[in-house]
Amino acid sequence: MTQKYNVICIKWGTVYGPSDVNKLCSMIKRNTSFPIDFYCFTDNAKGLSEDIIVRPMTTLNVPKEENRYSYRKEAGLCDDNLGGLNGQRVFFFDLDSLIIGNLDEFFLYPEGDKFYIINDWHSRGDKVGQASCYSWVVGTLGYIKKYFEEHPREVTDKYFTASQEYLSAKVIERFGALNFWPKNWFCSFRFHCLPKWPFRFWRMAQIPKWKGLKMIAFHGLPDMEEAEEGIWCKDKNSGKYPRGIKKLYKYVRPVTWIKDYWK
Repeated sequence: MTQKYNVICIKWGTVYGPSDVNKLCSMIKRNTSFPIDFYCFTDNAKGLSEDIIVRPMTTLNVPKEENRYSYRKEAGLCDDNLGGLNGQRVFFFDLDSLIIGNLDEFFLYPEGDKFYIINDWHSRGDKVGQASCYSWVVGTLGYIKKYFEEHPREVTDKYFTASQEYLSAKVIERFGALNFWPKNWFCSFRFHCLPKWPFRFWRMAQIPKWKGLKMIAFHGLPDMEEAEEGIWCKDKNSGKYPRGIKKLYKYVRPVTWIKDYWK
């Protein structure tokens, strides 16, 4: 029997819609020669493509008031019985991922039951993973979910919204270190594509000419739709548009090449 590779994503609330999930599924399958089972953990499956395997939204057994920030991804997905996939390797992608290169060597890269993640571009010392894309064997990270459920206030007091730092710290605590994907496989739109100020006023963002580049992460702002339109929308947390000096450096010209991949 031909091996299938399990790709998973998570969607809740209204920030992302079904089209974001459908496009990610299409990009993944279009960029590999391997058979893919694509799973979406969600509280609303309406509008999802028929080839997407729907699973219930992750749960965290803590009082609502104790879960002040969303750890549904970095803690919830660590469930040892995640979607009936116990013992199987899964490959997680955020919905703000733009796939631009072939993924065959990506799916073949992991060894044994090791955990893999992007080395965070904004951190130093190899201590934090960027959780736009990571992979693990279901059943090896259950202790991370369990610890959060037993100590939710302690975790959120220490990490606040930085759930990927919590995930990274717990992996290092158990296994001694993080295993990173090759550096040239992933880049950040903000850090690597967007021209430095003030050049962004007259230059469009460009894809880095990195050999083997596979994915661009649109973490934070602007998101893909905003970058495509050439707007730096209001902050999703504060609800405010860039003002003052922020309005000067938070600027992006319409990025015409996004539509070539995001479909």
